[in-house]
Amino acid sequence: MTDAPLLAGPVGRVAAARVEDLTKTYGEGDALVRALDGVTLDLYAGEFTAVMGPSGSGKSTLMHCCAALDSATSGSVLIGEQRLDDLGDKALTRLRRDEIGFVFQSFNLIPTLTAAENILLPLSIAGRKPEPGWYDEVVATVGLGDRLKHKPNELSGGQQQRVAVARALVSRPRIVFADEPTGNLDSRSGAEVLELLRSSVRDHGQTVVMVTHDPVAAAYTDRVVFLADGRVVNELRDPDREHVIEIMTRMSEPGA
Repeated sequence: MTDAPLLAGPVGRVAAARVEDLTKTYGEGDALVRALDGVTLDLYAGEFTAVMGPSGSGKSTLMHCCAALDSATSGSVLIGEQRLDDLGDKALTRLRRDEIGFVFQSFNLIPTLTAAENILLPLSIAGRKPEPGWYDEVVATVGLGDRLKHKPNELSGGQQQRVAVARALVSRPRIVFADEPTGNLDSRSGAEVLELLRSSVRDHGQTVVMVTHDPVAAAYTDRVVFLADGRVVNELRDPDREHVIEIMTRMSEPGA
């Protein structure tokens, strides 16, 4: 993990990332869309957090702003103690490369590279070598030791997503963002990927933030944050599938 100090959080917890009064709008006048409407939220270090909400609630926009893939209209995003709106383009590029890992629904692997080359790609771009032993540990964790020479088209969807998770972990980022990581997988492969993310938090102290619509996926996490109309409207710790479904059902009711 990075040695940079983390922000102090409530009851002794620290935040790997923080958003403060975050607003994101698109368009103007009568066509103005307020995707995020004054969101303030701590994403705690060493936790697995799910972000859920109806379609159009702002969950993907929130992730993109937190991951420095999009900029906010107003408010602030901090990764550790780095305020993103204080950083220039080069510094933002370094932060995305060194501090943030990504896992996308569509895997985003390079088809001409082997699994091993895909896993090591962020370090190769940065001109760095993996920490001794850490690459082997990551490969063992994702269970791909016998598939490292295979290219993506020679791997199943679940194996491709495990490569993507290994790629996100290998640089020891401060925080990993996962956007619907099981959306293109069958239930068995999805469960394997979720358990892998869970174990990266439990066994290696990683911080993972996952956007999902799936109550089963949310039940793997430590905390679920619920968004509606660009605002945080609820939170659930130690979630189970039934409680997540109950809250999502209430949110979908007329007048909720």
